Amino acid sequence: MVEIHPSAIVHPEAKLGTDVVVAPHAIIEKETEIGDGSVIGPHAIIASGSTLGKGCKISAGAVIGTEPQDLKFKNEKTFVSIGDHTTVREYATVNRGTSHSYYTRVGQNCLLMAYSHVAHDCQIGDNVVIANSVNMAGHVIIGNNVGIGGLTAIHQFVHIGPHAFIGGGLRVSQDIPPYVLAAGEPLRYAGLNAIGLRRRGFTREQLEIIKQAYNVLYRENLTLKNAIKKIEETFEHTPEIETILEFLKGSERGIIRPEK
Repeated sequence: MVEIHPSAIVHPEAKLGTDVVVAPHAIIEKETEIGDGSVIGPHAIIASGSTLGKGCKISAGAVIGTEPQDLKFKNEKTFVSIGDHTTVREYATVNRGTSHSYYTRVGQNCLLMAYSHVAHDCQIGDNVVIANSVNMAGHVIIGNNVGIGGLTAIHQFVHIGPHAFIGGGLRVSQDIPPYVLAAGEPLRYAGLNAIGLRRRGFTREQLEIIKQAYNVLYRENLTLKNAIKKIEETFEHTPEIETILEFLKGSERGIIRPEK
């Protein structure tokens, strides 16, 4: 029920589910767990402290669960968790957490493209697509259904709201609110992620309400505090408005600038 190539190295204490395939020269260390139906590609490394869900695909040369690149790390026991049906492409890396949160997490149905890097203590939601060579620092939080274009760098502690889309080749140093399109240099609000939202079934009415809320935030020249207050007082508290308000209230790095 498990297919392990003779050249692979699998620690006897590793826990492999049914129908797991381990390709040539892959390494799976102790204190790891691989879910049913997962495929570990050639030369991939699944290091101690890693848990993979069902149906994951780890491509050639990808490295999961190695030590965080943090000088404060003192070899404490920390972990990586990757959800069901997530794909990690060639030479992508996912580091373990530190004592800050002990976990780095990647959700279900995610795609981490080639050479991308998920740093220590990052928390990535479900259905997230991270394109080639996206590199994030530690403690980044990414909501569900986010897309990030290739070669984009993300500063530590940045938060990215659900359903946002970020263009490629950019530098993200401030928080990106939910549902928006972020582009330009320096990074700015470029309207709603309308195509992505429509694909996920958002109605015209929902899109219009979200747009109106961001018009208050970005076009009325209000402070963030006053914009939050006006949105709270003006709009019906639909799930979308509540998501926006919760995000804005929790922002610590400040949010991206309005469009030019």
